[in-house]
Amino acid sequence: MSIPTNPQPRTWSPPAPDAPEHAWLAAARAGDTQAFATLIEPYRRELLLHCYRMLGSLHDAEDMVQETLLRAWRRLNTFEGRGAFRGWLYTIATHVCLDVRAAQPRRTLPPRHAPPADPHQPYTPPTREPIWLEPFPDDLFAAPDANPEVRYIRHESVSLAFLTALQLLPPRQRAVLILRDVLGWHADEVAALLAVTVPTVNSALHRARTTVRQQVPATDGDALPRMTTPDAPTRVLLDRYVRAWEAADVVGLVALLKQDATLAMPPSPSWYQGRDAIGAFLAAQVFAGDAVGRLRLRPVPANGQPAFAVYQRDTPADIYHAFGIQVLTLGTSGVAAITSFGDPTLFAAFGLPPSLPI
Repeated sequence: MSIPTNPQPRTWSPPAPDAPEHAWLAAARAGDTQAFATLIEPYRRELLLHCYRMLGSLHDAEDMVQETLLRAWRRLNTFEGRGAFRGWLYTIATHVCLDVRAAQPRRTLPPRHAPPADPHQPYTPPTREPIWLEPFPDDLFAAPDANPEVRYIRHESVSLAFLTALQLLPPRQRAVLILRDVLGWHADEVAALLAVTVPTVNSALHRARTTVRQQVPATDGDALPRMTTPDAPTRVLLDRYVRAWEAADVVGLVALLKQDATLAMPPSPSWYQGRDAIGAFLAAQVFAGDAVGRLRLRPVPANGQPAFAVYQRDTPADIYHAFGIQVLTLGTSGVAAITSFGDPTLFAAFGLPPSLPI
Protein backbone atom coordinates (compact mmCIF):
# COMPACT_ATOMS: atom_id res chain seq x y z
CA MET A 1 0.00 0.00 0.00
CA SER A 2 1.28 3.46 -0.88
CA ILE A 3 0.52 5.73 2.08
CA PRO A 4 1.18 9.47 1.79
CA THR A 5 3.88 10.64 4.17
CA ASN A 6 2.72 13.24 6.65
CA PRO A 7 5.35 15.99 6.91
CA GLN A 8 4.47 16.54 10.59
CA PRO A 9 7.52 15.51 12.65
CA ARG A 10 7.11 12.73 15.18
CA THR A 11 6.92 14.17 18.68
CA TRP A 12 7.35 10.92 20.65
CA SER A 13 8.99 7.54 20.36
CA PRO A 14 7.01 4.75 18.72
CA PRO A 15 4.96 2.55 21.06
CA ALA A 16 6.49 -0.60 22.49
CA PRO A 17 5.81 -3.77 20.43
CA ASP A 18 3.31 -5.00 23.05
CA ALA A 19 1.58 -1.63 23.46
CA PRO A 20 -2.25 -1.60 23.36
CA GLU A 21 -4.03 -0.76 20.13
CA HIS A 22 -4.96 2.76 21.21
CA ALA A 23 -1.27 3.63 21.54
CA TRP A 24 -0.57 2.58 17.95
CA LEU A 25 -3.69 4.45 16.87
CA ALA A 26 -2.49 7.65 18.51
CA ALA A 27 0.92 7.32 16.85
CA ALA A 28 -0.69 6.68 13.47
CA ARG A 29 -2.91 9.74 13.85
CA ALA A 30 0.24 11.77 14.47
CA GLY A 31 1.49 10.74 11.04
CA ASP A 32 3.56 7.64 11.89
CA THR A 33 3.11 5.38 8.86
CA GLN A 34 4.93 2.49 10.53
CA ALA A 35 2.53 2.69 13.46
CA PHE A 36 -0.38 2.54 11.01
CA ALA A 37 1.15 -0.52 9.31
CA THR A 38 1.46 -2.20 12.71
CA LEU A 39 -2.11 -1.19 13.59
CA ILE A 40 -3.73 -2.72 10.51
CA GLU A 41 -1.53 -5.79 10.06
CA PRO A 42 -3.57 -8.10 12.38
CA TYR A 43 -6.66 -7.44 10.24
CA ARG A 44 -5.19 -7.64 6.73
CA ARG A 45 -5.78 -11.37 6.24
CA GLU A 46 -9.38 -11.40 7.48
CA LEU A 47 -10.19 -8.31 5.40
CA LEU A 48 -8.86 -10.15 2.35
CA LEU A 49 -11.16 -13.06 3.10
CA HIS A 50 -14.12 -10.72 3.64
CA CYS A 51 -13.53 -8.97 0.31
CA TYR A 52 -13.12 -12.35 -1.40
CA ARG A 53 -16.49 -13.52 -0.10
CA MET A 54 -18.06 -10.29 -1.29
CA LEU A 55 -16.49 -10.36 -4.77
CA GLY A 56 -15.62 -14.00 -5.55
CA SER A 57 -12.22 -12.98 -6.91
CA LEU A 58 -8.86 -13.21 -5.17
CA HIS A 59 -7.34 -10.60 -7.47
CA ASP A 60 -10.20 -8.16 -6.88
CA ALA A 61 -10.10 -8.84 -3.14
CA GLU A 62 -6.41 -7.95 -2.98
CA ASP A 63 -7.11 -4.66 -4.77
CA MET A 64 -10.04 -3.86 -2.48
CA VAL A 65 -8.00 -4.49 0.66
CA GLN A 66 -5.42 -2.04 -0.64
CA GLU A 67 -8.18 0.50 -1.30
CA THR A 68 -9.67 -0.13 2.16
CA LEU A 69 -6.39 0.52 3.91
CA LEU A 70 -5.69 3.61 1.85
CA ARG A 71 -9.11 5.04 2.75
CA ALA A 72 -8.56 4.12 6.39
CA TRP A 73 -5.25 6.00 6.42
CA ARG A 74 -6.77 9.07 4.81
CA ARG A 75 -9.78 9.06 7.17
CA LEU A 76 -8.02 7.95 10.33
CA ASN A 77 -8.92 11.12 12.20
CA THR A 78 -12.63 10.43 11.59
CA PHE A 79 -12.48 7.23 13.65
CA GLU A 80 -14.09 8.31 16.91
CA GLY A 81 -13.34 5.17 18.90
CA ARG A 82 -16.95 4.52 19.92
CA GLY A 83 -16.72 1.07 18.32
CA ALA A 84 -13.90 -1.34 17.63
CA PHE A 85 -11.22 -0.36 15.13
CA ARG A 86 -11.72 -3.76 13.48
CA GLY A 87 -15.39 -3.00 12.90
CA TRP A 88 -14.48 0.36 11.40
CA LEU A 89 -12.17 -1.35 8.92
CA TYR A 90 -14.91 -3.85 8.01
CA THR A 91 -17.30 -0.96 7.41
CA ILE A 92 -14.88 0.63 4.95
CA ALA A 93 -14.12 -2.70 3.24
CA THR A 94 -17.80 -3.56 2.85
CA HIS A 95 -18.61 -0.24 1.22
CA VAL A 96 -15.56 -0.50 -1.05
CA CYS A 97 -16.78 -3.91 -2.23
CA LEU A 98 -20.36 -2.70 -2.67
CA ASP A 99 -19.08 0.16 -4.82
CA VAL A 100 -17.01 -2.06 -7.10
CA ARG A 101 -19.66 -4.79 -7.29
CA ALA A 102 -22.22 -2.29 -8.59
CA ALA A 103 -19.98 -1.71 -11.62
CA GLN A 104 -19.02 -5.33 -12.34
CA PRO A 105 -20.88 -8.47 -13.44
CA ARG A 106 -21.56 -11.25 -10.94
CA ARG A 107 -18.97 -13.99 -10.85
CA THR A 108 -20.01 -17.58 -11.29
CA LEU A 109 -18.80 -20.97 -12.57
CA PRO A 110 -19.50 -22.55 -15.97
CA PRO A 111 -22.29 -24.92 -14.76
CA ARG A 112 -24.28 -21.80 -13.80
CA HIS A 113 -23.43 -20.05 -17.04
CA ALA A 114 -24.25 -22.45 -19.88
CA PRO A 115 -25.54 -25.97 -20.58
CA PRO A 116 -23.03 -28.86 -20.58
CA ALA A 117 -20.82 -29.10 -23.65
CA ASP A 118 -20.52 -31.92 -26.17
CA PRO A 119 -17.28 -33.78 -25.35
CA HIS A 120 -16.82 -34.69 -29.02
CA GLN A 121 -16.66 -31.02 -30.05
CA PRO A 122 -13.78 -28.60 -29.38
CA TYR A 123 -14.25 -26.78 -26.11
CA THR A 124 -15.17 -23.09 -26.18
CA PRO A 125 -12.24 -20.64 -26.09
CA PRO A 126 -11.69 -18.81 -22.79
CA THR A 127 -13.97 -15.94 -21.87
CA ARG A 128 -11.72 -13.16 -20.66
CA GLU A 129 -14.50 -11.08 -19.16
CA PRO A 130 -14.30 -10.95 -15.32
CA ILE A 131 -17.25 -13.31 -14.78
CA TRP A 132 -15.61 -16.34 -13.16
CA LEU A 133 -15.07 -17.17 -9.53
CA GLU A 134 -11.46 -17.64 -8.47
CA PRO A 135 -9.98 -20.03 -5.88
CA PHE A 136 -8.68 -18.89 -2.50
CA PRO A 137 -5.61 -20.41 -0.76
CA ASP A 138 -6.31 -22.23 2.50
CA ASP A 139 -3.15 -20.69 3.96
CA LEU A 140 -4.86 -17.29 3.95
CA PHE A 141 -8.01 -18.37 5.79
CA ALA A 142 -6.87 -17.70 9.32
CA ALA A 143 -3.82 -17.15 11.44
CA PRO A 144 -2.08 -20.40 12.45
CA ASP A 145 -3.28 -20.03 16.05
CA ALA A 146 -6.99 -19.73 15.15
CA ASN A 147 -9.07 -22.28 17.03
CA PRO A 148 -10.42 -25.27 15.05
CA GLU A 149 -14.04 -24.11 15.24
CA VAL A 150 -13.22 -20.73 13.71
CA ARG A 151 -11.11 -22.38 11.03
CA TYR A 152 -13.92 -24.84 10.18
CA ILE A 153 -16.53 -22.06 9.86
CA ARG A 154 -14.24 -20.07 7.60
CA HIS A 155 -13.66 -23.10 5.39
CA GLU A 156 -17.39 -23.84 5.09
CA SER A 157 -18.25 -20.25 4.24
CA VAL A 158 -15.68 -20.07 1.44
CA SER A 159 -16.47 -23.37 -0.32
CA LEU A 160 -17.12 -23.08 -4.06
CA ALA A 161 -20.71 -24.21 -3.53
CA PHE A 162 -21.36 -21.48 -0.97
CA LEU A 163 -19.61 -18.81 -3.03
CA THR A 164 -21.51 -19.75 -6.17
CA ALA A 165 -24.80 -19.35 -4.30
CA LEU A 166 -23.58 -16.19 -2.57
CA GLN A 167 -22.87 -14.49 -5.89
CA LEU A 168 -26.52 -14.96 -6.90
CA LEU A 169 -27.56 -12.53 -4.17
CA PRO A 170 -27.92 -8.79 -4.71
CA PRO A 171 -24.81 -7.08 -3.27
CA ARG A 172 -26.50 -5.76 -0.11
CA GLN A 173 -28.12 -9.10 0.67
CA ARG A 174 -24.71 -10.67 0.22
CA ALA A 175 -23.18 -8.20 2.66
CA VAL A 176 -25.94 -8.82 5.22
CA LEU A 177 -25.55 -12.60 5.03
CA ILE A 178 -21.78 -12.45 5.41
CA LEU A 179 -21.84 -9.96 8.26
CA ARG A 180 -24.64 -11.69 10.17
CA ASP A 181 -24.11 -15.42 9.54
CA VAL A 182 -20.37 -15.65 8.86
CA LEU A 183 -18.91 -12.87 10.99
CA GLY A 184 -21.59 -12.91 13.69
CA TRP A 185 -22.46 -9.22 13.70
CA HIS A 186 -25.66 -8.11 15.41
CA ALA A 187 -28.54 -6.83 13.31
CA ASP A 188 -28.20 -3.30 14.70
CA GLU A 189 -24.50 -3.24 13.82
CA VAL A 190 -25.23 -4.27 10.22
CA ALA A 191 -28.04 -1.74 10.02
CA ALA A 192 -25.67 1.03 11.11
CA LEU A 193 -23.03 -0.08 8.59
CA LEU A 194 -25.51 -0.07 5.69
CA ALA A 195 -27.49 2.94 6.91
CA VAL A 196 -30.78 1.02 6.95
CA THR A 197 -33.23 -0.12 9.62
CA VAL A 198 -33.00 -3.33 11.63
CA PRO A 199 -36.22 -4.70 10.03
CA THR A 200 -34.63 -4.10 6.62
CA VAL A 201 -31.57 -6.08 7.67
CA ASN A 202 -33.71 -8.93 9.02
CA SER A 203 -35.77 -9.05 5.83
CA ALA A 204 -32.66 -9.09 3.64
CA LEU A 205 -31.13 -11.83 5.80
CA HIS A 206 -34.25 -13.99 5.47
CA ARG A 207 -34.27 -13.65 1.67
CA ALA A 208 -30.53 -14.32 1.44
CA ARG A 209 -30.72 -17.43 3.64
CA THR A 210 -33.60 -18.78 1.55
CA THR A 211 -31.68 -18.34 -1.70
CA VAL A 212 -28.49 -19.94 -0.37
CA ARG A 213 -30.41 -22.82 1.22
CA GLN A 214 -32.10 -23.52 -2.12
CA GLN A 215 -28.92 -23.30 -4.15
CA VAL A 216 -26.18 -24.98 -2.10
CA PRO A 217 -27.70 -28.50 -1.99
CA ALA A 218 -28.10 -28.49 -5.76
CA THR A 219 -24.43 -27.52 -6.13
CA ASP A 220 -22.89 -29.52 -3.32
CA GLY A 221 -24.85 -32.75 -3.73
CA ASP A 222 -23.66 -35.36 -1.25
CA ALA A 223 -20.41 -33.53 -0.61
CA LEU A 224 -18.40 -34.82 2.32
CA PRO A 225 -17.86 -32.49 5.27
CA ARG A 226 -14.69 -30.46 4.72
CA MET A 227 -11.81 -31.32 7.00
CA THR A 228 -8.59 -29.43 7.64
CA THR A 229 -6.77 -32.78 7.48
CA PRO A 230 -8.11 -35.49 5.11
CA ASP A 231 -8.85 -38.87 6.68
CA ALA A 232 -7.17 -42.08 5.46
CA PRO A 233 -9.78 -43.05 2.80
CA THR A 234 -9.72 -39.52 1.40
CA ARG A 235 -5.93 -39.56 1.19
CA VAL A 236 -6.07 -42.84 -0.72
CA LEU A 237 -8.60 -41.41 -3.16
CA LEU A 238 -6.54 -38.26 -3.70
CA ASP A 239 -3.36 -40.27 -4.26
CA ARG A 240 -5.14 -42.34 -6.91
CA TYR A 241 -6.47 -39.14 -8.45
CA VAL A 242 -2.97 -37.65 -8.82
CA ARG A 243 -1.54 -40.86 -10.25
CA ALA A 244 -4.35 -41.06 -12.82
CA TRP A 245 -3.76 -37.52 -14.07
CA GLU A 246 0.01 -37.90 -14.25
CA ALA A 247 -0.26 -41.28 -16.00
CA ALA A 248 -2.96 -40.01 -18.42
CA ASP A 249 -5.13 -42.88 -17.16
CA VAL A 250 -8.63 -41.98 -18.35
CA VAL A 251 -10.18 -45.23 -17.11
CA GLY A 252 -8.59 -44.90 -13.68
CA LEU A 253 -9.61 -41.28 -13.37
CA VAL A 254 -13.21 -41.83 -14.45
CA ALA A 255 -13.50 -44.67 -11.93
CA LEU A 256 -12.94 -42.11 -9.14
CA LEU A 257 -15.86 -39.92 -10.26
CA LYS A 258 -19.46 -39.93 -9.16
CA GLN A 259 -21.85 -40.98 -11.90
CA ASP A 260 -23.09 -37.38 -12.32
CA ALA A 261 -19.74 -35.66 -11.68
CA THR A 262 -18.89 -32.39 -13.40
CA LEU A 263 -15.70 -31.01 -14.93
CA ALA A 264 -15.47 -27.25 -15.44
CA MET A 265 -12.53 -25.27 -16.75
CA PRO A 266 -12.89 -21.52 -16.30
CA PRO A 267 -12.07 -19.27 -18.10
CA SER A 268 -13.59 -21.52 -20.78
CA PRO A 269 -17.39 -21.65 -20.50
CA SER A 270 -17.30 -25.34 -21.50
CA TRP A 271 -18.08 -27.92 -18.84
CA TYR A 272 -18.97 -31.60 -18.89
CA GLN A 273 -21.33 -33.69 -16.83
CA GLY A 274 -21.27 -37.42 -16.16
CA ARG A 275 -18.54 -40.04 -16.26
CA ASP A 276 -19.03 -40.84 -19.93
CA ALA A 277 -18.86 -37.24 -21.10
CA ILE A 278 -15.85 -36.43 -18.93
CA GLY A 279 -14.05 -39.57 -20.04
CA ALA A 280 -14.70 -38.80 -23.71
CA PHE A 281 -13.45 -35.24 -23.33
CA LEU A 282 -10.28 -36.31 -21.49
CA ALA A 283 -9.48 -39.02 -24.03
CA ALA A 284 -10.03 -36.78 -27.05
CA GLN A 285 -8.70 -33.41 -25.92
CA VAL A 286 -6.60 -33.66 -22.75
CA PHE A 287 -4.80 -37.00 -22.93
CA ALA A 288 -4.59 -37.34 -26.71
CA GLY A 289 -1.22 -38.45 -28.07
CA ASP A 290 1.74 -39.21 -25.82
CA ALA A 291 0.22 -37.77 -22.63
CA VAL A 292 1.97 -39.84 -19.94
CA GLY A 293 3.93 -37.43 -17.79
CA ARG A 294 2.48 -34.41 -19.56
CA LEU A 295 1.04 -33.07 -16.29
CA ARG A 296 2.29 -32.82 -12.73
CA LEU A 297 0.00 -32.19 -9.77
CA ARG A 298 1.06 -30.70 -6.46
CA PRO A 299 -1.33 -30.49 -3.47
CA VAL A 300 -2.30 -26.95 -2.54
CA PRO A 301 -5.65 -26.85 -0.65
CA ALA A 302 -8.08 -24.13 -1.65
CA ASN A 303 -11.54 -23.03 -0.48
CA GLY A 304 -11.47 -25.58 2.31
CA GLN A 305 -11.42 -28.35 -0.31
CA PRO A 306 -8.75 -30.65 -1.75
CA ALA A 307 -6.95 -28.85 -4.56
CA PHE A 308 -3.91 -29.24 -6.77
CA ALA A 309 -1.58 -26.99 -8.69
CA VAL A 310 -1.27 -28.36 -12.22
CA TYR A 311 1.95 -27.97 -14.18
CA GLN A 312 2.19 -28.81 -17.88
CA ARG A 313 5.32 -30.14 -19.56
CA ASP A 314 7.10 -27.95 -22.09
CA THR A 315 9.30 -30.51 -23.82
CA PRO A 316 11.53 -28.14 -25.84
CA ALA A 317 12.28 -26.11 -22.73
CA ASP A 318 12.69 -29.25 -20.61
CA ILE A 319 10.50 -27.79 -17.88
CA TYR A 320 6.97 -27.87 -16.42
CA HIS A 321 5.11 -24.56 -16.57
CA ALA A 322 2.28 -23.41 -14.30
CA PHE A 323 -1.06 -24.25 -15.89
CA GLY A 324 -3.90 -23.92 -13.36
CA ILE A 325 -5.44 -24.75 -9.99
CA GLN A 326 -7.84 -27.70 -9.69
CA VAL A 327 -10.34 -27.64 -6.81
CA LEU A 328 -12.24 -30.84 -6.00
CA THR A 329 -15.61 -31.37 -4.39
CA LEU A 330 -15.74 -34.83 -2.85
CA GLY A 331 -18.94 -36.82 -2.47
CA THR A 332 -19.61 -39.98 -0.50
CA SER A 333 -19.34 -42.02 -3.71
CA GLY A 334 -16.36 -40.30 -5.31
CA VAL A 335 -15.28 -37.00 -6.82
CA ALA A 336 -18.41 -34.90 -7.35
CA ALA A 337 -16.84 -31.94 -9.17
CA ILE A 338 -13.53 -30.88 -10.66
CA THR A 339 -13.16 -27.14 -11.17
CA SER A 340 -9.93 -26.42 -13.04
CA PHE A 341 -9.04 -22.73 -12.97
CA GLY A 342 -6.77 -22.19 -15.96
CA ASP A 343 -5.00 -19.09 -14.68
CA PRO A 344 -1.23 -19.33 -14.07
CA THR A 345 -1.25 -15.89 -12.43
CA LEU A 346 -2.92 -17.51 -9.39
CA PHE A 347 0.25 -19.45 -8.57
CA ALA A 348 1.97 -16.48 -6.92
CA ALA A 349 -0.95 -16.01 -4.50
CA PHE A 350 -0.67 -19.69 -3.58
CA GLY A 351 3.06 -19.34 -2.93
CA LEU A 352 3.87 -21.65 -5.85
CA PRO A 353 6.80 -21.48 -8.26
CA PRO A 354 5.96 -20.64 -11.88
CA SER A 355 7.77 -23.75 -13.11
CA LEU A 356 9.16 -27.13 -12.08
CA PRO A 357 12.16 -29.01 -13.48
CA ILE A 358 11.53 -32.17 -15.48
